[in-house]
Amino acid sequence: MCGKAPGNEEEENVDITVILKRALELEASDIFIIAGLPVTYKVNGRQRREGEALKPDDTQGAVAALYALCGRRAHSVEAGDDDFSFAMPGFGRFRASVLHQRGTLAAVLRVIRFGLPDPRELEIPDPVLATARLLKGLVLVTGAAGNGKSTTLACLIDAINHSREGHIITMEDPIEFVHKHGSCIITQREIPTDIANYSEALRSAMRESPDVILLGEMRDAETIGTAINAAEMTQLVLSTLHTTSAADTIERMIDAFPASQQRQIRTQLSLVLQATVSQMLIPALDGTTIPVFEVMRMNTAIRNLIREGKTPQIESFITLSGRNGSITMDQALRQLVQQGTVAFDTAVAYARDREAFQSARSF
Repeated sequence: MCGKAPGNEEEENVDITVILKRALELEASDIFIIAGLPVTYKVNGRQRREGEALKPDDTQGAVAALYALCGRRAHSVEAGDDDFSFAMPGFGRFRASVLHQRGTLAAVLRVIRFGLPDPRELEIPDPVLATARLLKGLVLVTGAAGNGKSTTLACLIDAINHSREGHIITMEDPIEFVHKHGSCIITQREIPTDIANYSEALRSAMRESPDVILLGEMRDAETIGTAINAAEMTQLVLSTLHTTSAADTIERMIDAFPASQQRQIRTQLSLVLQATVSQMLIPALDGTTIPVFEVMRMNTAIRNLIREGKTPQIESFITLSGRNGSITMDQALRQLVQQGTVAFDTAVAYARDREAFQSARSF
């Protein structure tokens, strides 16, 4: 644990405001403030280190300055990690994770610019955006941390907000993108600032006349079960999981429940699930990163596979369902290679079935 408590102004040897502004100048996605390294910015998936290596007092001061800047009580990090978001007026928003490591304080910050993301600039394809037109059921956006799930969800919520009337309730930990009321009323609740946890927020939302519910993450059986029940009650529910394919997503949800309940959950999920979107960011030939999406839109065959516990066969059925906008991750990678956007070797490295991908090099 740290020998000094955050909040001592004498420790402020690092100007946190300069660091945040520099990140925006570089168009960085993340900032790392960790003892033993210079301040490090993640730009297009690559590290950019600037200045001298930070000492423990430097990181301690940077964390103290961070808490002072966003008006948050420093004691939040004394007993463990602390996650929160804040705005820097005139510049942007940031999602901060403050942690203890090797007896020192460290911080990792995600950069979120003011305004909402433009799906065209981000190259989010039409089959993904089409899920915003669904009126009920469950839509899941999945992928590893840092691969843009929150950004994709923000685009979907914005599309709904400007295409129909209704009440959108979001539950996030923390809030990243701030939405203004459009043709919809938008209520944004931050966990745990506005309400203790996702389960309570979701139960509360059911009494607040929702049309669309955004659940930042489904973390346990209780939350998953409540989300499925909400989707059964004619609401559109959007949420995320840290899974990398449609089949993995379904199995992760079912495995969260005791064996005695899994058959019932399979049946419910086969009825309410409308689409899964699995995404990852990969290096492009121009030096930037580009998103790749697997999309599964439900049909009768896939619903039967879920109900019968035959999820390993789902990818084959996605391959055969292209007419409804479905596409496997490997098919999406092949398209990017054909377009000259991604190198073949890069696509192979990220492919699900590398052997099959390489053998089909003539595509």
